[in-house]
Amino acid sequence: MTEQNVLDLQEAGGTPLALVGGKAGHLGALTRIEGVEVPDGFCVTTEAFARVVTRQPPVGQLLQRLAGVEPEDRDAVRTLSAQLRRTIEEIPLPGDLAAEITDALTRHGERDAYAVRSSATAEDLPTASFAGQQDTYLNIVGPAEILRHISRCWASLFTERAVTYRGRNGIDHRAVRMAVVVQRMVEPRASGVLFTADPVTGNRAIATVDAGFGLGEALVSGLVNPDVFKVRDGQVLTRTIAAKARAVDAVPGGGTREVAIDAGRQEEPALTDAQAVRLVELGRRIETHFGRPQDIEWCLAGDTFHIVQSRPITTLFPVPDSGDEENHVYLSVGHQQMMTDAMRPLGLSVWQLTAMAPMPEAGGRLFVDATRRLASPTSRAGLLDLIGRGDPLTRDALETVLARDGFLPSLPDAQPAGPAPGGAPAAPIETDPAIVTGLIARNRAAVAALKREIETKSGPALFDFLLDAFATHKRELGDPLSMRAIMAGMEATWWLNDKLLEWLGEKNAADTLTLSAPDNVTSEMGLALLDVADAIRPYPEVVAYLGGVGDVAGDGFLEELGKLTGGAEARAAIESYLDRYGMRCVGEIDITRPRWSERPSALVPVILDNVRNFQPGAARRRFEQGRQKALAKEQDVLTRLRALPDGEHKADETERVIRRVRTFVGYREYPKYGIISRYFVYKQALLREAGRLVRAGVLDEEEDIFYLRFEELRDVARSGRVDGRLLEERREAFRAYQALTPPRVLTSEGEALNGAYRRDDVPPGALSGIPVSAGTVEGRARVILDMAHADLEAGDILVTTFTDPSWSPLFVAIAGLVTEVGGVMTHGAVIAREYGLPAVVGVEGATRRIRDGQRIRVHGTDGYVEILA
Repeated sequence: MTEQNVLDLQEAGGTPLALVGGKAGHLGALTRIEGVEVPDGFCVTTEAFARVVTRQPPVGQLLQRLAGVEPEDRDAVRTLSAQLRRTIEEIPLPGDLAAEITDALTRHGERDAYAVRSSATAEDLPTASFAGQQDTYLNIVGPAEILRHISRCWASLFTERAVTYRGRNGIDHRAVRMAVVVQRMVEPRASGVLFTADPVTGNRAIATVDAGFGLGEALVSGLVNPDVFKVRDGQVLTRTIAAKARAVDAVPGGGTREVAIDAGRQEEPALTDAQAVRLVELGRRIETHFGRPQDIEWCLAGDTFHIVQSRPITTLFPVPDSGDEENHVYLSVGHQQMMTDAMRPLGLSVWQLTAMAPMPEAGGRLFVDATRRLASPTSRAGLLDLIGRGDPLTRDALETVLARDGFLPSLPDAQPAGPAPGGAPAAPIETDPAIVTGLIARNRAAVAALKREIETKSGPALFDFLLDAFATHKRELGDPLSMRAIMAGMEATWWLNDKLLEWLGEKNAADTLTLSAPDNVTSEMGLALLDVADAIRPYPEVVAYLGGVGDVAGDGFLEELGKLTGGAEARAAIESYLDRYGMRCVGEIDITRPRWSERPSALVPVILDNVRNFQPGAARRRFEQGRQKALAKEQDVLTRLRALPDGEHKADETERVIRRVRTFVGYREYPKYGIISRYFVYKQALLREAGRLVRAGVLDEEEDIFYLRFEELRDVARSGRVDGRLLEERREAFRAYQALTPPRVLTSEGEALNGAYRRDDVPPGALSGIPVSAGTVEGRARVILDMAHADLEAGDILVTTFTDPSWSPLFVAIAGLVTEVGGVMTHGAVIAREYGLPAVVGVEGATRRIRDGQRIRVHGTDGYVEILA
């Protein structure tokens, strides 16, 4: 088969990207869209690159070395990438290839000026744009110079920034190939970039045009600020005209230069409003062709727009598929569940099948469609009130959307206002501890029955059984008595905080009144790990051994423990803990995440911190100290209330509510524990089925099932066939989704909103957040993104992205808590109050704005964090 070294751009449009790369493929496709002008030219294919570059032994050796370098090792990346570039630029082009390129130049105009541009196979992809990672050379004239710059383009595949970007995106340097586009230059009056979706807000209905005089290089290099036009529905919404003092122009004979703009023209718009609207109409045609929002480079010569590049915008958060053309407002489930990481398809689908409300997905995350409740005045008020109590940022984001006239219709109420989408309104419940005891016992019995019944199921029968189990799961999750118990604890907390602030001027009094409340399985989980430390502390050999375990999968280290003095006791304590809590893990709502029982080494750093930082019996003492502090607070509050007008009535009412909150507030954590207990049973059964499919040769490895939805996995189990390409596409999509940050609120137009704090009570320079656990504490900030890598000392303040129940073992060792995600009733807040830790959550960018080791002061009563000198 003859090598295809050179193709005209029109031919590149229907050619695999593996041959022509992303840029050339897109340019070729653009030539086929009616009304789109693309400067003509040709593509030097990846076959030419492979022939000249990758088959050279010195290049292969350097690539092999580069493949073993971590992207964070900047010195090694810099050295190897420089060696690769020098080596590639020194390789002479074979005579027949040079002749083929020269023949293409003759066809298109040998004396004309050209842009020589990279077109890598890992460039302008749907999941990674690689914008600006490789080089472009403008206004190149003459065959010799063009041949030289093709080699320079090839070499730019290994710029330091391109190598680092690929490494961080998990792309093998040895697998990437480079094609080169040689395209006729246009000498424009103006040029710039069109985003067919707002790149800042994500709104797909608003296009953004950046424009400047001359070549686009002035904008790309930051030489000048652009004029910015926002366009929607054929109208310019806003325009910002910049002072453009300089431009980049082509030089006759080759190359470019900076030129000064006459003072009288500097503040002239680079485009008229009509031209901006016409450009956006062109962009919409291109967007429709490619099926997703585009980042388009354009230039204006005369009155004609020329398109010189179009690539997908990879930073936009995807929009859930509503199945209609109506406006929708979505709330992030991850912000409610304290797990904003991307989930794999099996995790998404199992949560959807067991959730009480429909949950559309986008970007590897789940959302709740709140449109209907927001469109009805009464239910809207109830929803905003509930959300505002827990997370004022989400409420602010919703109010921003609601303030836009006409975005949502005003509908009559179709149902009574309830506590939350998919929830049920709370009815009165008596204050009786036996209610909670009964609910917990019933849940334990149901999980035990599930374990017994699922053991005998495999193949298609397993999936039929699981669908029935999911239906039971949903019924138990929506048990009216359980819902009333949860709401009783929450409402009692709100009542105490509201009334004691009104009557005594005391903020967040319930934080102390709920200390060491009974039946809180999450706080018990943290204290129980202190007991594990007590079992290990007397044995120095065990402590030293655990210090060398590291974060390894499986339970191999437990097998070795038995050989050490005290090892049998240590192993028994850890296994006892895992028997009760081993179904938990970070990000536990995703069934695909490794559980502590599957990776017990994740607990080792926390156990060792507890050994180092605490004395024997700490769990019992801490619980009793919290209980006594709560009792003392109760007596103090009641005494002060009785001194007020109508004080006896206020005190009696408050005492009843304190009994109520202490009866029910701990149960708030149990339903999640029950859900995750069931999830681990489901997962173990599905992994057994995956093992059967691996042994049958259907799957390569058990974890392949994580990239299939539940219904797809059922079909694989029945048919004995799997689509390998689908699995790879899902892996690639998951990697891309991991790089995205989900918003608290997302509209059907793609606008991502996170809300803002509207406060004037925060000192300058302090970081605003939500006060969730009262008190003030000062200490060393420990920025920890992975619990398995925790290294805490007494008095440290934990700073992290989010905390779900699995983080509670860390809470016993810290003095305060700061998170980026959270609300008043989320798990981290509940446990911070339970342990009496001052805590502020919802601090935007906390892990970036606070450096590990800095001293900070956490104001848990007023909701802000100070960074100290």
